[in-house]
Amino acid sequence: MAFLHHQPQLCLGFDIAKDTITVADGTTTRTIANQRRAIRALLKRYKHIDLVVCEPTGGHESLLLEECLRAGIACHRADTLKVKSFIRSFGTHGKSDAIDAGMLSAYGRERWEKLCLWQAPDADATRLRALVRRRQELMAFRGAEKNRLKAPGGRGLAASFKAMIKAVDNQIKTIEADIRELIANSRTLKHRAAICTAMDNLGPIMAAKLLASLPELGSLTRRKAAALAGLAPHPNDSGQKHGYRKIRGGRPDVRTMLYMPALCAAAGKGEFAAFYKRLRANGKKPMVAIAAVMRKIVVTLNARLRDAMIPQS
Repeated sequence: MAFLHHQPQLCLGFDIAKDTITVADGTTTRTIANQRRAIRALLKRYKHIDLVVCEPTGGHESLLLEECLRAGIACHRADTLKVKSFIRSFGTHGKSDAIDAGMLSAYGRERWEKLCLWQAPDADATRLRALVRRRQELMAFRGAEKNRLKAPGGRGLAASFKAMIKAVDNQIKTIEADIRELIANSRTLKHRAAICTAMDNLGPIMAAKLLASLPELGSLTRRKAAALAGLAPHPNDSGQKHGYRKIRGGRPDVRTMLYMPALCAAAGKGEFAAFYKRLRANGKKPMVAIAAVMRKIVVTLNARLRDAMIPQS
């Protein structure tokens, strides 16, 4: 991950909507169309821009990121929850595009040292994320249809539910075939997936989901990898009190997908079975030991991907 090496003199905050973008530079605020020509003209108005800060908006920020990359301007796509907490720290309860843009600019000026810079993703990695996301959506829809089928009032519509479940099953199979084909045709993804599947209890689809949800694996420290996966135990101490440590934050999807491999270890299967057994023998609760196994999987994968020579696509 890349970071700025000097304090930004000019930091622009962008609050992005589908059709418009509100821009704040610390002194003035203006609104432009969310179009390539308008963004390009705005960036040219400034002699030098040190940092641009925006939030993820479901892809509506893509034009801005592309134009900043073309112009060689450093960008940070901020975590929405962190920005909201930053805004509340000023006692600001109102919300508007101008307020958000101004606060994004202030966020960049104050927190610049710890803000990782956005880098253009690999095309294959972007495609993999889209396929994995679509598969998760289809899986959720299939689960909902199955629940409706089992509901007391679902008997009269059973044919409709079964038809939808069958159609969704076919779509899931198609998506999974596309995922396998994409990985097989990409040197980098194929190499990274091979490292993941070499670990016990991680199949091809699980490896694809991990690589899509945690593309940073291999470039992080062990603590950052655990925190990003939402598996780092956070202290809860105050004075003489030493509270129960809990895992929270991070990316909850990663915790969900690693639960079954951790259960396999709890059942005595795989390379982490001995680790789980040792934790239980030391008095750890079952769920604490399972969470520790999940963290161990992420940290181990991060180390193996870091140490491997990753060929370029």
